[in-house]
Amino acid sequence: MTEKLLHAGVLLARQGRRLIVCVISLFSCALSAPGTAAEIHVNTTRHGDTFEVQATAVIQVDVAEAWKVLTDYERLTEFVPGLQESKVVSRNGSNVVLDQSGEAHLLFFKFPMRVRLAITEFPRSRVVSTAIAGNFRQMQGIYRLEAQGKGMQLRYEGSFTPDFDFPPFFGTLLVRSTLEKRFAAMVHEIEKRRRGDSVPGKK
Repeated sequence: MTEKLLHAGVLLARQGRRLIVCVISLFSCALSAPGTAAEIHVNTTRHGDTFEVQATAVIQVDVAEAWKVLTDYERLTEFVPGLQESKVVSRNGSNVVLDQSGEAHLLFFKFPMRVRLAITEFPRSRVVSTAIAGNFRQMQGIYRLEAQGKGMQLRYEGSFTPDFDFPPFFGTLLVRSTLEKRFAAMVHEIEKRRRGDSVPGKK
């Protein structure tokens, strides 16, 4: 009887490992960015409840063209996955207050996200944002634009601490998946507008 129980435990452990491998494989497939010519690199780390994220892409467009897309705040919902609202509350020169809401999801996990951002623009160089309200204990991010040859590098760096629980293992996958999809959508939109295409519908 004991041997049967041990055998059953080994089988369950193997099935659990296979499930994790399958999930990671599916996740890796989800990280592809179809229709995006630029090569995208994403990195996510977790320190306790705080996540740190970085994403970069080299795009064959002018910095000025990328800047227009990056700061077109109220049209972000038209192409950024999971973003349901992006509304400018106020603007005073290079300072913007922006309300955003939406959700992040991966497999059977889904989390609502609401945030009010205080944004400072440094034209054609960087966009700095800090959460001043919403369901994050803290959130900071910065987009950097840098000319490179005939193109440019778009880089995002950020950190945030959600005011809700993320599952230990899937939390990091969820954050990485959400960041990759949204960053890829931004890059794809920059490329589309460079070609003169119309703004696509939300994916």
